[in-house]
Amino acid sequence: MKLQRLLIALTLANFVLLLFGLAQMRPVAAQGVPRVLRAHALEIIDEQGRVRASITVNPPATVGSRDYPESVLLRLADSRGGPGVKLSASKDGSGLRLGDGSETGIDVTAKTTGSFVRVTNADGRTQLLKP
Repeated sequence: MKLQRLLIALTLANFVLLLFGLAQMRPVAAQGVPRVLRAHALEIIDEQGRVRASITVNPPATVGSRDYPESVLLRLADSRGGPGVKLSASKDGSGLRLGDGSETGIDVTAKTTGSFVRVTNADGRTQLLKP
């Protein structure tokens, strides 16, 4: 009989503690939104984990015998991972590419060495517009 009374007392104590704990709970509020997000790169991925958008800062590089300055690059990719939009900026100028992941697309380039617009069709024909 004593064991039964002890179990009832423990059950009631647990119930009181549960009610007290539930009474103390408050809805979780979102923390303050930061005014600035700082990072070396930013990637946005889709449900399958594929990178669909990215912003990167690329260091200066030499490819072949050509030197490229530091640049910032924004890429938007299609569902196959092909670049749909590329926007870049560097000390030499900027460029915009709208394409379908192949050679077809429109390039708009404004550099210190000159500016141009290039349109390339699926059959490989290219038209170049220079001032």
